[in-house]
Amino acid sequence: MRIYIESTIPSYVVARPARDLLQAARQQLTRDWWDLKREHHELFTSQVVLDEIAGGEAAMAKQRLALMSGITVARATDEVEALTQSILDSGVLPADADRDAAHIALATVHEMDILLSWNCRHIANAFIQARLRKLAEAAGFTLPVICTPEELLENENEQND
Repeated sequence: MRIYIESTIPSYVVARPARDLLQAARQQLTRDWWDLKREHHELFTSQVVLDEIAGGEAAMAKQRLALMSGITVARATDEVEALTQSILDSGVLPADADRDAAHIALATVHEMDILLSWNCRHIANAFIQARLRKLAEAAGFTLPVICTPEELLENENEQND
């Protein structure tokens, strides 16, 4: 499958272990998927992701960028820009979520099968996805499946049983 890797994924893979149990579990699930399953897929990212993960503590940013080296970068195009703007104009996402809208547009326009993210506020959110699906279809695109590594890992493990 063609999978767009959003910024939260490399952040979770290289993060220091969280004290919060839920956060720690998500980090481990992400590492498990990264270590065990990612090689079975064609991975993509974007300059938006690379810019986001380059911020913060320098040593951690370096690890995140190293993790993403060699992954194909999906380019921003006029279609991507138009869909990003359409998402923002619709009010589905707040105006300050322009990067999140760009991730969705990039994955959609470049015909990804999956957009992988832990951003459950604006991206991996079932309520928002239903509205995004209608927007994408109106623009002539198919919204990719948007899910977390936990959902993808569970699905892939079932297929291997």
